[in-house]
Amino acid sequence: MASDPDVPDAFDVYTVVVLRRPPDAPDITDDALIELQARHLAYRADLRRRGVLVVNGPFDLRSDPSYRGMSIFACSPDEAARLSDGDPSVAAGRLAYDVLEWWVAAGSLAFPLAAGQVGDRRSMPDD
Repeated sequence: MASDPDVPDAFDVYTVVVLRRPPDAPDITDDALIELQARHLAYRADLRRRGVLVVNGPFDLRSDPSYRGMSIFACSPDEAARLSDGDPSVAAGRLAYDVLEWWVAAGSLAFPLAAGQVGDRRSMPDD
């Protein structure tokens, strides 16, 4: 079968976690929120130091205000979900998350600060 010129021959597949504010997020005091945010940021910084979290950050302009931020992990989707469950803001119910595999044309992205390989190189499966 001839390959489609609009489909790359290879893809780099990344594990992405999108953080969002759930509709039933508990209300907490301003002081508690400041403390929780500090623990959330420290947890994410630890994941980066360990090399499992490659890049992350908050969203600014967004069509849906419930979306809060995004992370790219250097691990499987299952492991990213397990690690996201350990985030203090997720554990407190202030954040929820979605885990996705993101397929981009091979070589489209580089992560120069990553300690190791990020993502898996794959080909589009034949139908």
